[in-house]
Amino acid sequence: MDDKRLRRAGLDYHEWASIQQHESWQAFVEKCNPKRFYALTTKGERFYTDVIFAKDDYLVFGPETRGLPDEIRQQAGVEGCLRLPMLPDSRSMNLSNAVSVMLYEAWRQLDFRGGK
Repeated sequence: MDDKRLRRAGLDYHEWASIQQHESWQAFVEKCNPKRFYALTTKGERFYTDVIFAKDDYLVFGPETRGLPDEIRQQAGVEGCLRLPMLPDSRSMNLSNAVSVMLYEAWRQLDFRGGK
């Protein structure tokens, strides 16, 4: 979190960020107790647009190079593993773009609450 490239990447948004770090996935689950979370994965069977998002949902993304670990995908279950549609034989969307698509869809469904 102290890497200067990471700080620079978030420079325009730092004042709105609320970042929490957890020692492990299990520590996150114990502390935050998510009632619903959705995992974005190329192994998902449902599109992200098939979900009706709610205010306290969590969206979980893995590393761009290897995706989410099996443990997290299994906890999300079939209903909670979502994917972005892609053209056959195309590369997956990069992580920052995938996060943007998912967040804006969830925010749109929540009537852009808090925006102007």
